[in-house]
Amino acid sequence: MNQEWIKQLPIKKINKVISVSGGDVNKAFRIETDDKSYFLLVQPHASSHFYDGEIAGLKAFAAVNIPAPRVIANGQILGDAYLILNFLISGHGSQTDLGYLVAKLHKNYSKNKKFGFVTNYQGNEMTFDNTWTSSWIELFVEKRLDHLKDSAIKKSLWHENDIIKYQKVRKIIVDTLKQHSSKPSLLHGDLWGGNYMFTSNSSPVLIDPACFYGDREFDIGITTVFGGFTSEFYNAYQQVYPLDEGYQFRINFYRLYYLMLHLNKFGDIYASSVQTVLDQILSNK
Repeated sequence: MNQEWIKQLPIKKINKVISVSGGDVNKAFRIETDDKSYFLLVQPHASSHFYDGEIAGLKAFAAVNIPAPRVIANGQILGDAYLILNFLISGHGSQTDLGYLVAKLHKNYSKNKKFGFVTNYQGNEMTFDNTWTSSWIELFVEKRLDHLKDSAIKKSLWHENDIIKYQKVRKIIVDTLKQHSSKPSLLHGDLWGGNYMFTSNSSPVLIDPACFYGDREFDIGITTVFGGFTSEFYNAYQQVYPLDEGYQFRINFYRLYYLMLHLNKFGDIYASSVQTVLDQILSNK
């Protein structure tokens, strides 16, 4: 890190700045001072508003007592956005406790009884409109799936046969969701295995949120894409907040979303996985 840049951070007596893993969106660092450590995220060539969604999500977690990192500071230095969080020391914990925590999260509903969030989703390349709506189909299908489809076409990742198949699957999704009573639960929004951790006292913590209020099966579907969640997690979740009948089929809709998102971000490496889920939805119509 550039020393002139570091000097402008609102932290005194910095001893070390160490590069750490921070996902595919941000540069991430551990900042060490005489008595504390901090977690620094940096988004080059972005305004401080880049982190508005993550900050709003962390504040939403705090408001309902969901363990997550605390926001220390946010701003912009030399044209780069930054977000400083408290640094959490990693440990080991129970998937059962993690299942209880996610179920607790999902029992919190939007006060206006609508789907959406106070900020839009802002990724490195992809954004989603989180404007409040009374329709889960509008938010999920029209503002997310359709947006991903349009992006895949624009990037020449999808062609005519892919579009025809998508439209068939889209109809199945819409028809199925019309028969399902979706409720606007507080969601993590990006609940893969890299976005939770256990602290040194074995407590589960949710990190790097992309929060909005939506059908809780969205989060559950995402947990199944890349692994990292055991049967103990799902059993514990079901004990606290059982999923509605037919969820095994519906979570494929959210698997499709997540794989389409990765197709758009990383290219053809995810093409076969997207086609597999499309075919699974078609075969179970």
